[in-house]
Amino acid sequence: MLRIERESFSDPWPYAAFESVLDAPAFLVAVGPGVDGDDTLLGYVVGDVMPNHGRDIGHIKDLAVRPDARGEGVGRRLLREALFGLALAGAAVVKLEVREGNDAARSLYRDEGFEPTRRVPRYYGDGEDALILVVDVEAWHASE
Repeated sequence: MLRIERESFSDPWPYAAFESVLDAPAFLVAVGPGVDGDDTLLGYVVGDVMPNHGRDIGHIKDLAVRPDARGEGVGRRLLREALFGLALAGAAVVKLEVREGNDAARSLYRDEGFEPTRRVPRYYGDGEDALILVVDVEAWHASE
């Protein structure tokens, strides 16, 4: 998992960050056949639910797929399963942050109904802006 994290992000999560979310309602992994035929980790997603006055908010904190498994629908499957899990845990809306320049991720999130709500200047360590995206879980589920 740490290898995928490091291959995917310029500012990767440390091991301790993963330890702290092992019981999160949307901590999911995708496993599939590797080069040698044995099962291997293809990707993962981390999400949790934050109580909020009125409607609880799900938060997709991390989603990554091995570089050699990208473009095969692994990220989409992980995202959808996370949305279902967060909804079951009480989330009415789900938010996430994405790099403004991450076109592949933004396309996936747009396809799944996420809409930009605001831009956070210089959010990332290298100075890149983040976009905050949100999806209404009921509307998303109805479109499935």
